[in-house]
Amino acid sequence: MSMKAALKTPRLRRPVGGPDGEVLRFLAKRLRELRSRRGMTRKMAARDAGVSERHFAELETGDGNVSIVLLRRIAAALGVSLEELFSSEAEESAERQLVQRFLKRLPAARLEEVISRLRREFDQEEKARRTRIALIGLRGAGKSTLGSRWSQEVNLPFIELDREIEKDTGMPLAEIFSLYGQGGYRAIEKRTLERVLGENDRLVLSVGGGVVSEKETFDYLLSHCYTVWIKAQPEEHMSRVMAQGDFRAMKGNHQAMDDLRRILEAREPLYRRADTCLDTSGVSVEESFSRLKAALQENLQ
Repeated sequence: MSMKAALKTPRLRRPVGGPDGEVLRFLAKRLRELRSRRGMTRKMAARDAGVSERHFAELETGDGNVSIVLLRRIAAALGVSLEELFSSEAEESAERQLVQRFLKRLPAARLEEVISRLRREFDQEEKARRTRIALIGLRGAGKSTLGSRWSQEVNLPFIELDREIEKDTGMPLAEIFSLYGQGGYRAIEKRTLERVLGENDRLVLSVGGGVVSEKETFDYLLSHCYTVWIKAQPEEHMSRVMAQGDFRAMKGNHQAMDDLRRILEAREPLYRRADTCLDTSGVSVEESFSRLKAALQENLQ
């Protein structure tokens, strides 16, 4: 073979076996999960991490080695700590494990007493939580349409968190993402959410679908609002957004539907933490609103 031909011959990457291979495969899976959960394309994640898209793709397939410095940059781009990057989603938090061990040691009589005290302490908080209704889910599910109608039904203010973020920053969402990236946007989102809930004891709130990817922000939302996951099939999400004249999801991305499916799959366990789920797939706005009304009237009595 000539030198010229050898240079043109693609270099085959040798699969990594043993413990090293297991680590790379685990890392690859976690990167795909975390990126999808945050709704980021591979190009976006690579840009925020300061790495080439090709190298990021190799990491997501378990074919690329990575330095600890690059791992820190990737973790920051995905909004997690280095420890969380390698942790299993199935692992219980240290706090939860501590509570479980404490409860297991209690005799039955003491356990009943503790439960009674907890109920008394959190009863008032639960009542307050149910005066704020928050609709979560991806764009195109029907959050704004259904939320505004419910707010009129019960005479409560209807607030879209994305619009409040734009008011607070004085710039459109796309510009915020461009200037500050995912991490910066999520920090702004949390501050705005805290302000809105601090100013409103009663409201109907529509929240961006990515809020679930930030644990602290989502936990705050769940503890202060009665949450409803408005869901739909990926095809309906896409068609509804495009019917509104918004073609950004398709621009320059031929894999838009595959990306959307991966995002929904990655976020579904988080969305299911909501108090109620409403599936708007294949039904009219009137029917969807009727179902939402029935669910809220039943659960908020």
